[in-house]
Amino acid sequence: MASQIPMTRFGVERLKEELHQLKSQDRPNIIQAIAEARAQGDLSENAEYESAKERQGFIEGRISEIEAKLSNVQVIDPSSLNAEGKCVFGSTVELEDLDEEKSFTYQIVGDDEADIKLNKISISSPLSRSLIGKEEGDVVEFDAPGGLKTFEIISVKYI
Repeated sequence: MASQIPMTRFGVERLKEELHQLKSQDRPNIIQAIAEARAQGDLSENAEYESAKERQGFIEGRISEIEAKLSNVQVIDPSSLNAEGKCVFGSTVELEDLDEEKSFTYQIVGDDEADIKLNKISISSPLSRSLIGKEEGDVVEFDAPGGLKTFEIISVKYI
């Protein structure tokens, strides 16, 4: 039995949108591309055909992967959490880098929805692992690619 995959509602919606795109647009387009490549004749030396078949394999694999994840997803709504101020999956954490005196705000999310540009960090990242269970005012250290980093937790929100 597959284990539950924690994800926020936003992450589930993004996966559903991707699945819809793959099934309703990408799959029919690649089927058309394969048909056009077949019409060109000799398949043994047809680069367009090989490329289209390879793309089709990727699309079908991604569809299967998304469907499997969605069947095992555990949706967590951060706004309904009552973690008594502790950093948990889904929480939004404001941090101050004590070395550089800069502030950052991150939401702890599932691996599939992590996006540093959107300030969403994976639950399995070193920073998230060091934050889990901590609360406002705590100081955390973790090994970043650039060396040891020290952060103070300014606030923890469930939004």
